[in-house]
Amino acid sequence: MSTTPQLVVHRDKDLMARAAAARLITRIVDAQTARGSASVVLTGGRNGNGLLAALAGAPARDAVDWSRLDLWWGDERFLPEGDPDRNVTQAREALLDAVPLDPKRVHAMPASDGPHGSDVDAAAAAYAEELAAAGDPVPDFDVLMLGVGPDTHVASLFPEHPAVRESQRTVVGVHGAPKPPPTRVTLTLPAIRAAREVWLLAAGEDKAEAAAIALSGAGEIQAPAAGAQGRSRTLWLLDAAAASQLPRALYPPASA
Repeated sequence: MSTTPQLVVHRDKDLMARAAAARLITRIVDAQTARGSASVVLTGGRNGNGLLAALAGAPARDAVDWSRLDLWWGDERFLPEGDPDRNVTQAREALLDAVPLDPKRVHAMPASDGPHGSDVDAAAAAYAEELAAAGDPVPDFDVLMLGVGPDTHVASLFPEHPAVRESQRTVVGVHGAPKPPPTRVTLTLPAIRAAREVWLLAAGEDKAEAAAIALSGAGEIQAPAAGAQGRSRTLWLLDAAAASQLPRALYPPASA
């Protein structure tokens, strides 16, 4: 089941990061209150890391029971453990090292110097098994966040690339990605669409055309962001610059 995207447009990227962080705290607390734990999929990039940094500085962060939170990743650069370009490395720096998470519930994607060595497809299959062990075929993600690239890519699903066409597997290795590094691990659209809520983050003028294309009815093979939808909610969180090419009819003037 697909959901009609909802849009929230903020004045600037800093306000967007703080508001998105507050929204995420609320969703995690609601899930923990309802079911005892919460499951969130993190995204890298400047908008994903900006949100995590805002969350680290949010007074309400202590409302979260960090020991009852499962963290997953939407994609990862297939680089050695600790590499500064890895999403998990950046997430630890922005937030994770500052909060009392249960290490067993932090599900980083495999590194290129891990047990699978340089075999990115084996690493992807191992992450798919880890997901399946926590759900069928993936956990019941409360929120899955995705940064939107200037080319409309989300996670490491690039336009016209083989990974965006995957319809069965939940995780695949990516070879020859059009932006460095070329080798990556990514969730697929079927895994993304299993989430309760999918949040797409876009800030900056360089994201304006991508947002306009993805929200104009483009196909997911040409515009992967168009295929990223949650089971109960699909939320686009933008700043004014990223929303600048959208028809005003798509979002209410009263957006924050």
